[in-house]
Amino acid sequence: MIYSPLWVVKLIFSEIFSSCKWFSFAIINIEQVKSAQIWIDKVENKYGQNISERFRHANDAPSLVESFRSVPVPQGGKFLRRFLAFLGPGFLVSVGYMDPGNWATSIAGGSEFGYTLLAAVLLSSLMAIILQALCARFAIATEQDLAQACRDNYPAPISFILWILAELAVIATDLAEVIGTAIGLQLLFGIPLFWGVVITAFDVFLILWLQSKGFRYLEAFIVALILIISACFVGQLLLAQPAIASIFAGFFPSSEIVTDSRMLYLALGILGATVMPHNLYLHTGIVQTRAYKLDEAGKRDAIKMASIDSTIALGLALLVNSSILILAAAVFFENGQGVIEDITDAHALLEPLLGAAIAPILFAVALLASGLASTVTATMAGQIVMEGFLRLRLPLYARRLITRGTAIIPAILMIYLFGEKGAAELLILSQVILSLQLPFAVVPLVLFSLDKKKMGVFKAPIWMLVLAIMIAILVIVLNIKLLIDFAFSMV
Repeated sequence: MIYSPLWVVKLIFSEIFSSCKWFSFAIINIEQVKSAQIWIDKVENKYGQNISERFRHANDAPSLVESFRSVPVPQGGKFLRRFLAFLGPGFLVSVGYMDPGNWATSIAGGSEFGYTLLAAVLLSSLMAIILQALCARFAIATEQDLAQACRDNYPAPISFILWILAELAVIATDLAEVIGTAIGLQLLFGIPLFWGVVITAFDVFLILWLQSKGFRYLEAFIVALILIISACFVGQLLLAQPAIASIFAGFFPSSEIVTDSRMLYLALGILGATVMPHNLYLHTGIVQTRAYKLDEAGKRDAIKMASIDSTIALGLALLVNSSILILAAAVFFENGQGVIEDITDAHALLEPLLGAAIAPILFAVALLASGLASTVTATMAGQIVMEGFLRLRLPLYARRLITRGTAIIPAILMIYLFGEKGAAELLILSQVILSLQLPFAVVPLVLFSLDKKKMGVFKAPIWMLVLAIMIAILVIVLNIKLLIDFAFSMV
């Protein structure tokens, strides 16, 4: 008997929904929580702070309420002890900057243009560091996440549009993770791509278990995966032995990036894969898992620690992203292999070109670790977006299945209709979609950060605000350029 792909997806989802009752220990029971007031009362009683007054609506509650202010922060004491309490959210954010979507665009860019697009990777990472530091400052100063702020400050129609765009960004992110994880499973274990995509639906149980253990366990899991990814790329670069002079030259911008439409397309893909819109929502939510003091001194210290945390984590993400492109340039471009857009092709060529059987294994392990890590943060970002914009609180398993289902269905259809090549093209397209969504998250963040009434004494320094404005303008201009080039190519 031959089963259609859609029938298989329907069966898998129905089985997961029926099985989730056994995981009730790990989900938020909306009937029991009653708008999360239990958590709010608990936090207020513990810390003696009135956190309800910051919300415009009486029935509002923090996003990720099950983790809100759940990580203790030592009051006073040595710098290292306080910093370690804040270490974590930045690494969850950094996962989005090294997810499978980055692999496709960086491999394509490195194999076609050598080291030239390293400048785009560097610029994207610097932009990310500024924007994520702004996110941490905004969330700590206002005690709101970006989705809540958009809902409270914009008319309902605009807020609704921003919600739709944010959800599309989460779907595009998860689409890249679904395909990347499935490819990793295929490369390591020989599982067909179609079934690898279906298997990714079951990661809901991993997330439920991690969140039931506590937010610190979830952070530790992500950091462990990041270390695995980093170690794998160190090993591959040692085998590839790229030219150091060419690497340094690649970090200096070239005018070709703007004048060459193909190079601009890939540069925007790198931008979309690096500065990801869902990460702006994510960071403003998860930084509030820390139970810092809500007075001025406590917030100033929290802003400093959270900014250092995200900068260190994104610095590591820059090294990983650069390593992907450098590997592609050293192995494929310098050996005249031409454009390699398919991750599977890149994997197959590593062993013959590097002469080491371990090279493709390291590549596949890093890809699978990247997909698993990204899965967790995409779910949390989707939860923050839905709760912040709509004040709609779903059980975690339902939120996870909605997010994953909207990514699995197009992935399965593309694989079914066009084979593995369709999946590879969909992976790159998802990153360009993310780039096009980026202004609709960056602009509100910058406008809120410029608002003296909102930020008060915590308003960012002038240099940071100027850079943030320049980043917003650059993102808008590059996206307009991409749309114009696309329109002319269709004529």
